[in-house]
Amino acid sequence: MSQTAIPFHFLRGGTSRGPYLDRADLPEDRETLAEVLIAMVGSGHPLNIDGIGGGAAVTTKVAMLSKSDDEWADIDYFFAQVSVESRLVDFKPTCGNILVGVGPAALEMGLIAPTGDETEVRIRAVNTGARVMARVQTPGGAVSYDGDAAIDGVPGTAAPIALNFMDVTGGATGALFPTGAKVDTIDGIDVTCMDVAMPMAIARADAFGLTGYETAEELDANRAFYDRMEPIRREAGRRMGMGDVSQSVTPKFGLVAPARDGGAAAVRYFMPWNCHPSLAVTGSQCMAACLLCPGTVAEGIMAAPNENPVAMALEHPMGQLHVVMDVNRDDPFTVNSAGLVRTARLLARGEVFVPRHVWSG
Repeated sequence: MSQTAIPFHFLRGGTSRGPYLDRADLPEDRETLAEVLIAMVGSGHPLNIDGIGGGAAVTTKVAMLSKSDDEWADIDYFFAQVSVESRLVDFKPTCGNILVGVGPAALEMGLIAPTGDETEVRIRAVNTGARVMARVQTPGGAVSYDGDAAIDGVPGTAAPIALNFMDVTGGATGALFPTGAKVDTIDGIDVTCMDVAMPMAIARADAFGLTGYETAEELDANRAFYDRMEPIRREAGRRMGMGDVSQSVTPKFGLVAPARDGGAAAVRYFMPWNCHPSLAVTGSQCMAACLLCPGTVAEGIMAAPNENPVAMALEHPMGQLHVVMDVNRDDPFTVNSAGLVRTARLLARGEVFVPRHVWSG
């Protein structure tokens, strides 16, 4: 055979999709692994025409699963963000939307057995060390994808998957505020550099002359904004101890503005070289924490909550994402956990092929 066959399951997780693979079916060394994923996705072409990617950052993501040797976890989830056009693979971040599909995929792949009409899957996100409890609907011992849960950015409804994120602070940098300050001024723009589920640099939309209500398409057409934002993001990454981030998708960049559709705030999330069509699950946690923490650039955008946990609706370009944050707003501010309900669906399974000269298996 002139190609190498790799078993895969193809799922939509939240508002992203991609292949879910058994880590044991892939090369061990990162360099070869990166080449395999590039070939699999078809990175290097705007349409990913020679692979199974979808020509957008939310459709060139890969989940690699294995049974965990961690005392707490059932499944280890190793994530890779494959670039659409530049033939790059970033193993640094994690992805909360793709994580939504980890529980169903692990069950479908036989890495864990169902335990009743609802199965709890304990997941360790190995990229960041976060722990996540996922509750998957498994009536009759099989994953169910039918249900009444709806999420903005995905048509129709599906079975709910409840997620509870723990140990989300400092996963990439080791600190909630990696620069040691709640606000840094970079190139005349105040930003909050924060690491909750995802390291981010967050600014107010009006600092860039934006409303914060622009569509993703309008923002992507505004190249002057990206030309201003990207140097700030790179400097934020350097100050956060992440080194040269020019070829890394982290830290991500976010904008916040007052709500206009009944939510807690309006947010825009960048991946980072284009605007997310909706909102990342990990990014939602970081931006929610920024909104809740006194002294950040987001202070005053929403009214201070009187209750804890705090249920928040974040307005994004395609609707709203609902997140429940358990925090301590006293000094020092701490994040205990974050909870969300999302959906996933198995789209295909079988074998995906890569050229044998890339990897012989």
